[in-house]
Amino acid sequence: MDSLNEKNWHTLEAPQAVELLASDPDKGLEPQEAQRRLLRFGPNAIAPRKGKTPLRRFLLQFHQPLIYILLGAGFVTAALGEPVDSLVILGVVLINAVVGYLQEAKAAGALEALAKSMVTEATVLRSGTMQRLPAEALTPGDIVLLRSGDKVPADLRLLAARNLQADESALTGESLPVEKDTSPLPEATVLADRRNMAYASTLVTYGQATGIVVSTGLDTEIGRISHLVAQADDLATPLTRKIEAFSNFLLWAILALAALTFLAGVLRGEPAADMFMAAVALAVGAIPEGLPAAVTVILAIGVSRMAARGAIIRKLPAVETLGGATVICSDKTGTLTQNQMTVTALYAGREAYAVSGSGYDPQGRIEGGDLSSEALSETLLAGALCNDTRIDEAGGERTVVGDPTEAALLVAARKAGIDASEAALRLPRLDTLAFESQHQYMATLHGREGLEPVAYVKGAVEPVLARSATRLLADGAPAPLDAAAVHAQAERMASRGLRVLAMARKRLPPGSATVDHRDISSGLEFLGLQGMIDPPRPEALAAVSSFRAAGVRVKMITGDHALTAAAIGGKLGLGGRSCATPASCDVLTGARMAGMPDDELTAAAANTDIFARVDPDQKLRLVSALQRRGEVVAMTGDGVNDAPALRQADIGVAMGRGGTEAAKEASDMILTDDNFATIEAAVEEGRGVYDNLLKFIVWTLPTNLGEGLVILVAVLLGAALPILPVQILWINMTTAVVLGLTLAFEPKEPGLMERSPRRTDHPILDRQLVARIVLVGAILLLASFGFFQWELASSGSEAQARTVAVNVFVLVEAFYLFNSRSFTRSAFELGFWTNRWLLGGFVLMMVLQVLFTYLPFMNAMFHSAPVGGLSWIKAAFAGVAGYFAVEFEKRLRRG
Repeated sequence: MDSLNEKNWHTLEAPQAVELLASDPDKGLEPQEAQRRLLRFGPNAIAPRKGKTPLRRFLLQFHQPLIYILLGAGFVTAALGEPVDSLVILGVVLINAVVGYLQEAKAAGALEALAKSMVTEATVLRSGTMQRLPAEALTPGDIVLLRSGDKVPADLRLLAARNLQADESALTGESLPVEKDTSPLPEATVLADRRNMAYASTLVTYGQATGIVVSTGLDTEIGRISHLVAQADDLATPLTRKIEAFSNFLLWAILALAALTFLAGVLRGEPAADMFMAAVALAVGAIPEGLPAAVTVILAIGVSRMAARGAIIRKLPAVETLGGATVICSDKTGTLTQNQMTVTALYAGREAYAVSGSGYDPQGRIEGGDLSSEALSETLLAGALCNDTRIDEAGGERTVVGDPTEAALLVAARKAGIDASEAALRLPRLDTLAFESQHQYMATLHGREGLEPVAYVKGAVEPVLARSATRLLADGAPAPLDAAAVHAQAERMASRGLRVLAMARKRLPPGSATVDHRDISSGLEFLGLQGMIDPPRPEALAAVSSFRAAGVRVKMITGDHALTAAAIGGKLGLGGRSCATPASCDVLTGARMAGMPDDELTAAAANTDIFARVDPDQKLRLVSALQRRGEVVAMTGDGVNDAPALRQADIGVAMGRGGTEAAKEASDMILTDDNFATIEAAVEEGRGVYDNLLKFIVWTLPTNLGEGLVILVAVLLGAALPILPVQILWINMTTAVVLGLTLAFEPKEPGLMERSPRRTDHPILDRQLVARIVLVGAILLLASFGFFQWELASSGSEAQARTVAVNVFVLVEAFYLFNSRSFTRSAFELGFWTNRWLLGGFVLMMVLQVLFTYLPFMNAMFHSAPVGGLSWIKAAFAGVAGYFAVEFEKRLRRG
C-alpha cells in the first residue's frame, strides 16, 4: 500500500483491488484500522498550499519600473514644495497597488474552490455497520455505498453496480451521464472511459453501487487537478508585458536626459544647484503622471461595456488581453453547443427524415419522405411513451427533469403533433422495465380495457435489432427485417456524430399487466431509428466565421468522443468532417496526445482545430504548447477539469450559468449567458479598449517629450527655463484628466474585427507612431520656446512669457486630441459629435486655462500672469498648425 496512487486500479479485477487494499467488502475497515490509515494517508481533503505572505504580495505591487518613476515624481514634487501634486501622484500609486493585490488574492481562490468541491458526506461500511461520515474521514480501503443523488466522496474502484450512471462532466467534459460497470479495462483506457471507476466530486445520477476507496485528498483525480492549478504559470498579460518594457525604456531615457541636462549646465559654468533643479524639472516633465490613472479608467470603462454585453471581467488587464487573442480554445458542450440534445434525423419505414429546430423548443418540423407514414408516427410515439423524463416550462424557460436524451425524444414527438401527456392518457402505462447496462434497453407496457397491451422498447441498435423479427412499413403492414440495411443507416447516422436509438414494439397477450425481459427477448417489431446530437449554437457559427475574418483561430477542446467532436466541428467550420472512425477524423485525441513529446505536440496544436477525449493535464499542455508558439490564448471552460488550463491561459473564460466555482475562480472573465458569441463581442470590446489606450499614449507622450526637450534646449543655450516644474505638473495632470480621458469614450472604429491580431513580439509603439510623437514633440518644442522668447522680448516678463509657453502646450494638446481619435482617419471623417465627452473636455480645458492665466491666486500658485489677446492668438495658431501638420502626415501615410 506504499504507492497506491501509482496503481492502475481500472485494470484490476474487483477482488484484486480489495486484496491489495487489505479490506473486507462485507464488513469494511475496523475503526482502529481506519484511524491508523487516516493518520498515514492524511484527511480526504485538498489542503491549500503555502503562498506569499499578504505583506510580501502587497510590497511586490510596487516592484515595477513605471511605479519607480511615479514614486520618484511624487517625492520630487514634495521636495519642490507641491504637497497636493505629490499626494495625487502617490495616491495613484497606492490605488494601483491595492487593486493589484486584490487581483492576486483572487487568483489563489481557485484552490479554495477545489477544496470546497470535496466537502460532502458519504455512506461508509465500518466494522459491518453502515455509517454516515464526513468525506474528510474516508481513507483507502473504506467501502462506500453510492445511490442516485450522491456526490462521490473519493476515487473508488467499483465492486458492484446496478444501473449506475454518473455525471462526470465537471471532471472529464463528457456531455452525457456515463454508464458504469465493474469489468476490468485495458491500461491505456483514458479517464473519461474508465467505466469501473467513480471519481471524487462527480455526481451519481441514476442507480446504485458499492466501491472501495483507492485514493483520497491530493491523490484523487480532482487533487491532481488542484496540483495542476497551483503549478500553472500566472502569466502577465500582453498589455502588462508591453507596459513594463515601455516603462523600462522610459525610466532609462528620463534618467539619461536628466543627467545630460545637469552635466551640460555644469560644463557651461552654471551653478550646480540650479542645474539640479533644471534636471528635476526635465524629469517631472518627461514622466507621464496621468498614464496609470488613464490605463485604469480606460480598462474600467471597457469592463462596464463588456458587462453590458454579458461578459464580467474579474481582472482589469483581461479587458485588453482578450482583444489581442490570437487563439481561442473553447469547450464544446454548452459553449459552442446548446447543451440541449436534439433529434435531427429519423429513419422509419425504409425512409430517412430530417428534423429542423434545435434544443427543447418544439418549434420545428419533420421533413423528407412520407409524413403520413405509420412507421414514422409509431417511432415517435415509442420515444414519447417509453420515457421517464418531463420538460417543465415557466417564465419562458424550459427545464428538463430527467435525462436529456429522453427530453430530445419528447420534443421530436411534439414536432409531429404527438404530446406525451395526451398519449399517456390514451395508452396508460401498466409496467416498466428500467434501463440496465447489461441489457442496453428500456421497455414500457401500455394498454387499457378494450385495447391489446403493447410494449414499446427503446435502446441501443444492436440489442433491439437482435430481438426484432419484423419491421413496420409506412402503410402499417409488417415486413421481414433487413437488419443489414438498418445497421447501415445507423452507421451513417453515427458517422455524423449522432447518438442513435432504436425503437420497437410488441403486442402482448390480452390481460397482460406486466412485462419482463422474457416477454421481449424475441419477436419485436422494429419501428425506426432516432438520431440526436447537442447541436451547435447558430450564433456560435457566426462567431467562428467572424473570428476567422479577424485572424483569430478557434480550437475546440472537449472530453466528448472524437466522432461527436468532428461532427460539431464540421458544422462550425473548424476542419472536422463526417467520419466513420476516430482515426479518420480531423481530430487529435487525448490517447494520441499522451505519447507526444512537447515539440511534436506544439506542432500538432498549431495544425489541429479539434481535440477530443482530452484530460485536464492535456488541456494544460495544449494551452502551454500554443503559448510556446507566441500565441495569446483565451481558454473557455466550465468544469473542475478546465481550471488548470483556465489559469494557464492568457485569459481564462468561465461559464456563469453552468460553470463550477473552481472554473470561475481560476478565470479572468465570466460569461453570464454561457454563449460563445459573447466572446466575440468581448474580443471586439477588447480591441476597442486597446485602441483607445494606445490613442491616449500616443496623445500624451508628445507633451512629455516636448517638456523634456524645451528644458534641455534652454539649458544648452543658457536661457531661462520656458516652463517651471509646477507648471509642468499643471499641464500634465489637468490635460490628462480633462482632455486625455475623454479618449476612453471614443467609439470603436469601423473594420475593427477585420484586422489581424496584434503581434505579441511587437513593441507597444511602432515606428509610425513614434514618428508622430516626435513630430508633435518637435512642434511643441519650437512653438513653446519660440513664443516664450518672443513674449519675453516684447514684455520683459518671465511670468507672462512662461504663461504663453504653458498655453501653447495646452492648446497644441487640445487640438492634437482631435487628431488622436484615429490613427488614420481625420476628425471630419469620424464626425465631431460622435464623442461628445471630448468636446466637453475641450471646452472645460479652455475654461481652466483662462483661470490659470487670470485668477490672482492661480498666478501666485503657478507663477503665471495675465497676457493679452495676441498671446492667445499665438497659442491658438500653434494648436491649429499642429493639427494640420498631423493630418498632412496621416494623408502622406495613406498615400
